[in-house]
Amino acid sequence: MLSFLVSVTAVAWALSSSGLSLGRAHCRNQPGDPGYPTSADWSAFNNTIDGRLLNVVPSAEACLKLGCTEAQWSSGIFRQAIPGSMNAYNWEQDYGPPAELCLQNGTTCEQGFVPLYAVNATAAQHIQAGIRFAQAHNLRVAIKSSGHDYLGRSTAKNSLLLWTAYFQNISFTEHFLVADVDQGPSVTVGSGVGLKTLYAAAKAQNKVFIGGTAATVSAAGGYTQGAGHSAFSPIYGLASDNVLQYSVVLANGSFVTVNAASHPDLFWALRGGGAGSWGVIIDATLRTVPSFNITLHTVNILTDSLNQTGDLMTAHASHIKDWDGVRAGQYFYLAGSTTNSALVVNTVFKDLDGASSKAQLSSFLSSATALGAVVQGETTITAPPNDIVGFADDPSGFNVILSSRLIPNSVYLLAPNSVGAAYKRLLSQGVQTVLGHLVAGGVAANANIESAVHPAWRTAKTHVIATARWGNTVSAADVRALRKNFTATVRPVLSELAGGASSGSYSNEGDVLEPDFSVTFYGPNYSRLERIKAVYDPNDLFIVSTGVRSEHWDADGMCKI
Repeated sequence: MLSFLVSVTAVAWALSSSGLSLGRAHCRNQPGDPGYPTSADWSAFNNTIDGRLLNVVPSAEACLKLGCTEAQWSSGIFRQAIPGSMNAYNWEQDYGPPAELCLQNGTTCEQGFVPLYAVNATAAQHIQAGIRFAQAHNLRVAIKSSGHDYLGRSTAKNSLLLWTAYFQNISFTEHFLVADVDQGPSVTVGSGVGLKTLYAAAKAQNKVFIGGTAATVSAAGGYTQGAGHSAFSPIYGLASDNVLQYSVVLANGSFVTVNAASHPDLFWALRGGGAGSWGVIIDATLRTVPSFNITLHTVNILTDSLNQTGDLMTAHASHIKDWDGVRAGQYFYLAGSTTNSALVVNTVFKDLDGASSKAQLSSFLSSATALGAVVQGETTITAPPNDIVGFADDPSGFNVILSSRLIPNSVYLLAPNSVGAAYKRLLSQGVQTVLGHLVAGGVAANANIESAVHPAWRTAKTHVIATARWGNTVSAADVRALRKNFTATVRPVLSELAGGASSGSYSNEGDVLEPDFSVTFYGPNYSRLERIKAVYDPNDLFIVSTGVRSEHWDADGMCKI
């Protein structure tokens, strides 16, 4: 692939010749500003990227033109083909005030937080040209692959979107070399490839990579930059632990290879230092292992009171160590209220058959029955991972926000009652869904991996997420109040359970309003991340909510504060 290099000197000259300077500018240029590109500028830019500049509209407006069905509106697979679409489409809205909304079936539609233009890139030089144009005109940029994003970092108001959805290359090798050292089997995957597609490709090669469940998560996108949890993390570690190399376009426009030998400081930052802050990922190389069989054990447990739900979650916390010996991964989802609840427990066992998997859960299920809870729907499926782990599609087209924490193993060993008490408090506050993940990746061999992963991942047993959702009839003012109240009430419960102010969380599945995000998402790594950011992106071209150095910018990433 040709490299379209842009020197710092050339960028500086372009800025000075147009009367602009990112170093001096207080705000990015927006429509109406003297330095904003003219129609002729946009047209000339489009010619440099092979006519791949798109006008971008919110998903509701796009669906009005496309005639989307209700099934398409709620499909992550469908939505990822719309450049302005986010899976959680509340991130497309600007709740103001003044509000700019574009709601499904609405009578009016404003741009909100959706970019104005997108570079529909199919080659690295398209991204390089987009960065050169953004630097020359002092524009806000956003980077997006699929829009599977729960913190709104893949979109930005009045921005130029660098869209990587069509980087779809996948190639496997048995011998991947870094500085002439054989790293073993791997797959190199474009940043637009979703997990669903990659699981199918891996199956054809009889290989397994360390990935999550969601169909539209991009393995080479924000997933590994955040850390990336997986049902196989208790065995193989986090997805970021298994990255061997990135190909990246930097803020100065250069196209570089990043690995342990080339730009090792950036390689450190890219693995766990937060999505969207470091450059535009063109592809990533991930370690693979030979395929094996797994059993997925599924069971549903019903409760009929708040106290019984709390007792059930205490029992679960007490039994979670039962699965340490087989290093199981597990997703346990509670949906409920102060009256009745339903807990769905999906557990993944490597190299165990159905009978053995049921035996692993039997003690916990006996405890649940003894509490008076109803255990039903116990099933097992045994097959290779690529046939089981990945979803066919992702539910999308709704409004949701998250708050989360990595819960230390010590809590489960020493204070399981505190887990049940926390669930009761959350349900009493009106939280309707709490997601739990036994996927922390605390593999002893990975504890010394040199990367920006928050150290809390290495001592955590689970990652627990509380959610809030709302419908389109809720006013913008009420949405603002809901979000503020959610952070004020839910976050303290999870933080207290996890150990207090210094507790950690997964930066891809957290609260964008975290008051001390540098501690929560990055921990002791933050100061080093800031230094690396200053080297590779000194003018903060790549600014995202809760990303490194975002505290120096307003909520829109438009003006320095």
